[in-house]
Amino acid sequence: MRHSIIAGLVLAAILAGPAGLSAAWAADTPAPIAAAVADPHRPPADTARDAVRKPADVLTLAGVKPGDSVLEILPGAGYFTRILSKTVGPKGHVWAAVPDPKSKFAEPAAAAIAADPAYPNVSVIVINDVAKSALPPLDLIWTSQNYHDLHLTEVHTDVVALDKLWFGMLKPGGALIVIDHVALPGSPAGPTADKLHRIDPAVVRREVESAGFTFAGQSDVLRNPADPHTAIVFDPSIRGKTDQFAFLFRKP
Repeated sequence: MRHSIIAGLVLAAILAGPAGLSAAWAADTPAPIAAAVADPHRPPADTARDAVRKPADVLTLAGVKPGDSVLEILPGAGYFTRILSKTVGPKGHVWAAVPDPKSKFAEPAAAAIAADPAYPNVSVIVINDVAKSALPPLDLIWTSQNYHDLHLTEVHTDVVALDKLWFGMLKPGGALIVIDHVALPGSPAGPTADKLHRIDPAVVRREVESAGFTFAGQSDVLRNPADPHTAIVFDPSIRGKTDQFAFLFRKP
């Protein structure tokens, strides 16, 4: 389903810390992030996933802070949307970028979050050029488990051009965080995305850095060395337990 959403996204005119941090880094989680993860308004289905999704660690890697302007690409069920909202606080804003809500690729969860009085700083934008031009310069662009889909055969995305678009939307010093499922080293991006919904982390670094970003850090808290990297991420044997990377890039 995720790949279909990305396909619709592109065809609708895409809107398109130190390295090697460990799980112990959570002890140094900034207070606004810790409070956001502990938000009592988060649904139980989300909090039950915190042990594997490590939200405090990845938000700390991203450097999200009160007052930030954040664009979340394809928020899905809104797992990170609520946490980002509470972290940036009333002086910040989160734009949840979704496909046309009338299309078969619709992601209705973001609209429900934006309508919730607990998250007044969340706005839903349909991914098109008009919405893109209306955004202010951003502090952070967030994409989780989506980047590999840009390489799907049915999408035909110029991924580097998209990375350059994101680069242009950020303030100087702004950040891009990419979280995704790990593929074996040297795996071809397109066929691997089609077959397994994974991507070689080296491909991501090469593409994003070619767009002008600098590599600013990574976290290993989502890594799982027991993942053989040969099964599609939806396979019951590995779903929810895939080896993942979290990369931080910055606009100079």
